Amino acid sequence: MKLCFLVEELYRHDGMPLDVVRQLTSWGHQVDVVRPGGSLLRISEEVRAGTHDAWVLKTVSGGPGLALLEAAAAVGLTTVNDARSIRAVRDKVLTSIIARHHGLPVPVTYSAPRATLFADVPDELFPLVVKPADGSSGRGVRLVSDPGRLAEAEQAGEGQLIAQPYVSNPGSDLKVYCLAGEFHATVRRSPLHPDAPVDERAVPLPAEVAEAVAKVGEVFGLDLYGVDVVFGPDGPVIVDINDFPSFRQVPDAASRLAGAVLELARTGGANRKRAIAPAPRIPVQPQIPHGRPRPHPAAGPGPGPEADMVAAVPEGAQI
Repeated sequence: MKLCFLVEELYRHDGMPLDVVRQLTSWGHQVDVVRPGGSLLRISEEVRAGTHDAWVLKTVSGGPGLALLEAAAAVGLTTVNDARSIRAVRDKVLTSIIARHHGLPVPVTYSAPRATLFADVPDELFPLVVKPADGSSGRGVRLVSDPGRLAEAEQAGEGQLIAQPYVSNPGSDLKVYCLAGEFHATVRRSPLHPDAPVDERAVPLPAEVAEAVAKVGEVFGLDLYGVDVVFGPDGPVIVDINDFPSFRQVPDAASRLAGAVLELARTGGANRKRAIAPAPRIPVQPQIPHGRPRPHPAAGPGPGPEADMVAAVPEGAQI
C-alpha cells in the first residue's frame, strides 16, 4: 500500500507516529511523510493526485494538517481518522455538546473566554477543572477549588476555555486506547495531580467502561482514539477524548497501530458505521511476532498479567 502521513511540527521527532511509519516501511509499504507546518507543499497536486491509499494525520489543535486531511476527504480519498471526527473532538465545547446529546457520561460543561467568568457557576459545582477548549496532552489543565481562586487561574492568550465539575480521583485516570475496535486500558497520572505516586501500567478493562468507549467511537466516527475516564459515585465519567493519542503502555503499539492503519486503509474506515457490541469480550493478549499482524484468538480462560489484557469490540474489527 501507499500511505501519506501528515505529521505536525510538534510530532516530527516523536516516536508516535514515526515508529508506525518505520513499521509499515519494514513490511514493504510505501509511506510518504508530509510536514504541513514545516515544508513547502504543492497542495493542489499533493491531494488531487490521489495516488495514496489513505491519509493519516497526527495533528495539533489549529494546525494546518487538518485542512489537508479535509481536502483529501473532499475529493474522495480515505482518511484515518475522518476529518470531521477530528475537528469534533479537537473543539472541547463541541465535544461536550455532542457527547451529552448522545447520552455519554460527560460532566456538565461551561464555556467562557476568561477564567474569572466562571464565578457565575453555582458554588456547589466547585472545585472546577478549567482547561483550554482546544487543548491536548493535559496542557493548561488546572483545578480551581473555589470562585475566589479563579483570578489565579487566568493565563494569557489561551482563547476559549471550558470548565467542568471535578470528579475526585486518587491521582490517576484510566486511559483507554482504541485501535480500529481493539481496546487497551492503562492507568495514567492525572494532569491535575502531577506529583502523585502512580504506577502507570496496562490494566484490565471493565465492561462498563468498554461499552462507553465503544459508544464514543460510534458517536464521533473515530477509529483511532483515546478516552480519559475517572470513576465517580455514579460510575465512569469521560473527561477527555483524543484522536490519534500516544498509545503509551499498549503492548507492541507500533505494530498494532500499523496493522490498524492498514485495515482502515483497506476498508475505508468501516468501523465508523459499526454497531456497538452489547458485551465486549476480553481475550488474552497474544504475542505479536515481527512482521504482519495476525488476528486475535478467541477469548478464553487463562492466567496472565494485567499488561496482557485487552478488550475488543466488535467481532471482525480487530487487527
